[in-house]
Amino acid sequence: MLRLLWRAPRRSTDIYCSYKFQLKVGFNASENREHSTHAQANSTGYYSSGWRGGLASRSAQIQIVNALRSGQRERASAMLSDIALNNPLTAEDFSYILEYCAEAPDPMFVMEAWQTMEEKSVDLDKGICRYFVRALCKGGYKKEALDWLTLLEDSNCISNTLPTYNVFLSLSSGTQNLRDVNSCLDKMDSQFIGKSEITYGELLKLAVSQKKLHAVYEIWTDCTKYYTPSIILLRKCIQSFAKLGDLDAAHNVLQQMVKVAATYNGTRIRLSRKQRCLSPSLDIPIPALVELPDLMLLPTQKSEMDEELIVCQDSDRSKFDQEEVKHRLEMASSRVKSYLRHAFNDILHACARFQNCDLADKLYSQMHGLGLRPSRHSYGGLIKAVTTGKGVADGIRLIETMERAGLQPDNDTLASISVGCSKILDLDLAESFLGRISNEFANLIRPFNALLAACDIMDQPDRAIRILAQMKKSNVKSNIRTYALMFSLFGNVNAPYEDGNMLSHVDVSRRIRIIESDMSKNEIPHSFYSLSNLIKALGAEGMIDEMLKYLNLAEGMSPRISLIQKSDLYNIVLVSLLKAGQVHSAIRIFNNMRLYGIPSTTAIYNIMIECCSLLSSSKSAWALVSLMYQDGFVPQIFTYTALIKVLLSEEDFDCALKLMHLIGAEGIQPDIEFYNTILTGASAKGRIHVVEHIIEQIHRDRIPPDPATISCTFSTYMDAGLHITAIEALRVLSMRMISLDPSVLQEKRAAYEELVIIEDLNAEIKIMELFKESEEYLAMALLNLRFSAIIGSSPISWLPDESVWARRLSSYYESRKARWSLN
Repeated sequence: MLRLLWRAPRRSTDIYCSYKFQLKVGFNASENREHSTHAQANSTGYYSSGWRGGLASRSAQIQIVNALRSGQRERASAMLSDIALNNPLTAEDFSYILEYCAEAPDPMFVMEAWQTMEEKSVDLDKGICRYFVRALCKGGYKKEALDWLTLLEDSNCISNTLPTYNVFLSLSSGTQNLRDVNSCLDKMDSQFIGKSEITYGELLKLAVSQKKLHAVYEIWTDCTKYYTPSIILLRKCIQSFAKLGDLDAAHNVLQQMVKVAATYNGTRIRLSRKQRCLSPSLDIPIPALVELPDLMLLPTQKSEMDEELIVCQDSDRSKFDQEEVKHRLEMASSRVKSYLRHAFNDILHACARFQNCDLADKLYSQMHGLGLRPSRHSYGGLIKAVTTGKGVADGIRLIETMERAGLQPDNDTLASISVGCSKILDLDLAESFLGRISNEFANLIRPFNALLAACDIMDQPDRAIRILAQMKKSNVKSNIRTYALMFSLFGNVNAPYEDGNMLSHVDVSRRIRIIESDMSKNEIPHSFYSLSNLIKALGAEGMIDEMLKYLNLAEGMSPRISLIQKSDLYNIVLVSLLKAGQVHSAIRIFNNMRLYGIPSTTAIYNIMIECCSLLSSSKSAWALVSLMYQDGFVPQIFTYTALIKVLLSEEDFDCALKLMHLIGAEGIQPDIEFYNTILTGASAKGRIHVVEHIIEQIHRDRIPPDPATISCTFSTYMDAGLHITAIEALRVLSMRMISLDPSVLQEKRAAYEELVIIEDLNAEIKIMELFKESEEYLAMALLNLRFSAIIGSSPISWLPDESVWARRLSSYYESRKARWSLN
């Protein structure tokens, strides 16, 4: 890698070819000079570090930097050669150049400057060395930077090399290869170079970037072994634990930080020229000689935190300690309190990410107990955590609380509340909070997408159009999720309420062209999710040819769509083909899947078995079951439901009922959909005895009937002219749909009976109100009972199992079961 540096413009190829890092470089500790760690731009736009060199040197360095900034590297090299003619030279004559190269970065010109300095025997101070290491690291030459650290090993001023090592560690955050970092630490250990708070801070950043929580523990243990950590380092530890999800550890360190903050006694935190907080302690490793006072931290409100925080047995002393902490913090500087507040905020926002609402509440109470006024950022973390843990309503109440305190929620908080409202499908409220977000918010697309997804669930395309118009007005760029939702919202016209027709197909094609045109304009290609929604919409609309065209498009996107995702797409296509009755196309698609090595799923096999019902081919269905076993799939209730449909298509009711009893004997619990499948087939053929056997089987399996069960049974008797029996079956099954427990029916009898038999025109309206409360089955049952009460000749009995019809079904059950049992 060193050779790559020598390809830069340079004065002499021979000089650079003779370059060796083993050359001796002198370090003079007495000549350490003050330099800024970051060159500041002057009024002309050039860097000005404020060095103490002569005016001639300053002018020459500015000209070289200006040449480098304008890309005139050969001119800069020539001017550097002119500087080399001066005699004598010091590090000050190169400091501004090297400082610029460190920030640019320009590692190649740094090497050129270093060669000049070596030729002129310029002594290097620690500031110059930091420029070299910074330029090489930022330029991607970590190995060469390590070679510079090797030069420091021979220095007589080892104590001055620690800041240079810290520079190397600070520029290694986020690296995937820790070999260079480990080499740096090995060099520090071999030279007995200690670790300062800055060192520990950089090591913490490295551990977080590698997502290694155990490393953070080790760093914390090592640090507290030698240090009484300052408030600055404590916050870095809190950030590290919080980012990696150990909120308990972060909370424990926060307690220590509060104690340290209370001992500052008004000490001000100094700021660097980059406005970074500086530790008030010496930047050298020293043992922790001072024990922190055992101060208690009690929230103003009682909580589960009390037991964790109370160490002293005397409650009066605990109260005194709490007041002492609060009093000391009041005396602390605003910067100390601000730093402490930021630490609370770090954990509050981590509580939101890791869904720890309880800890967020404790932190909020503790802030009030310490006299720390929560900031807008504090409320943001708390609101997001509470919204996730308790619900949107609690989050909205907190927003009202902060607004009463004179604080306005930030965009991120408003976005989180809007997303929460979208998740609970409160579209009006979600749209209201979305309207309060500033257009400059970088993540504005997130709440828009959440609201569009809610519109898709609630089938509100008109509202979605309004939301998209607001996005355009706010200049919010759509992403692939937005387009995927648009395909789901607008990719069909009639489905699911009506079948598609020629006019709806034309409209759908026009919509899809508009959406894809916008995708193309924004250079956003199709993804699995957009194709999945588009294929599903086309299939629902019955546009089979267009659906297969996009399936072919997905097949050509192999690098971007995995085999599992392709399997999901095939599943969608096969469902649509089954619905459209295109069995032979489904068989062709299924064979292509196996040919291309696309894995099948249980759902795909179930679809193909159901296709056999359209072909009335039980032989093909059992062949598919055999294939399922070969692929490692065990048939479940959905598979048997599909098999039942095949058997019923051949009117083989005996075999269907034998299969029903077989799966029960094997421990597979049928569901109501399985039984309704048999009821539908038997009702269509007028097989009353089969219908009655299934109804009794459902009752014995303790499965509540659903509206489809009741409708099928009622229609069977009505078609056979058994009107009285139909009404009795309607009553019994409706009561069983309310509850299978007779005691519950008796408990609710008075309330329900009033709605059923009352002669009031508003009775039906009261029953219909239950639909709004998501009690559809109860509403349907009560409407059925009211209907039977109106047309029936006998009063309603609220003991359904004592019905003559119910007792007759029970008495004939065993004999019928013996007939259809395999035994």
